[in-house]
Amino acid sequence: MTTIPYMPGRFRTAAAYYLQGRPAYADGLFPRIARTCGLGPDHRVMDLGCGPGQIAVALAPFAGEVVGMDPEPEMLAVAADLAERAGVRVTWHQGSSYDLGPQLGRFRLVTMGRSFHWMDRVETLRRFDGMIDPGGAVVLVHDDHPKVPDNRWVKPYHELLERYSEDDVGRQVRKQPGWLNHTAVLLDSPFSRLEEVAVIERRRIRSESLIDRALSMSSVMSGTVSDRIEALIAEIEGLAAEHETDGTLGEVVTSTALIARRPETD
Repeated sequence: MTTIPYMPGRFRTAAAYYLQGRPAYADGLFPRIARTCGLGPDHRVMDLGCGPGQIAVALAPFAGEVVGMDPEPEMLAVAADLAERAGVRVTWHQGSSYDLGPQLGRFRLVTMGRSFHWMDRVETLRRFDGMIDPGGAVVLVHDDHPKVPDNRWVKPYHELLERYSEDDVGRQVRKQPGWLNHTAVLLDSPFSRLEEVAVIERRRIRSESLIDRALSMSSVMSGTVSDRIEALIAEIEGLAAEHETDGTLGEVVTSTALIARRPETD
């Protein structure tokens, strides 16, 4: 199975745009994760590849301790500010999946948002098997856009970004025939008992946030695109103008948690 090469610093420039640009995970998803996974005040949670900290901060009220871990210092700075503004306590560590080990302790839950595909997924799950308590889980949190009229701008927007990310190494690896989706990887891992919970929300977003969203994507900002930022922004503004109303766009987002546990034993 193919793995994207580890590239430290890849998200350095993305950190400033991430929270403003990326779709927020639905607030209602996190109580459901906590209930489904039996999370309580005696439990520890790790958010691996935590980025600007949305998942770690959202789960902090449901756990005794939350650890956010990310290789990018700029992301951790944004995450620490988010936690302070939310009034919750999270411990932040600089590190990647390649730094996982017993020195970090044991956890009831390990979450990952838009990060799992950047890792050696098989090795990461193998290490988790020695770190996650019996009855614990790995949770992959992701977002998607259902095919509804509000989202009519999403397909052309993604096609636009694809054109600007064609030379990105990570994108090229994920397009290879040998690339497996996360479900397939989990099914062949120690955490092969899977279920999903999801929340669908209808929102209005600022048209300008589509620029922030593009600038938050390392695949778009890598390679030669840095020489074409003005052209990229102009194309996004033109697309948004076709679909906006009073400077905003409709967006319907599905926030999903894929919960993976070890198989039940008799």
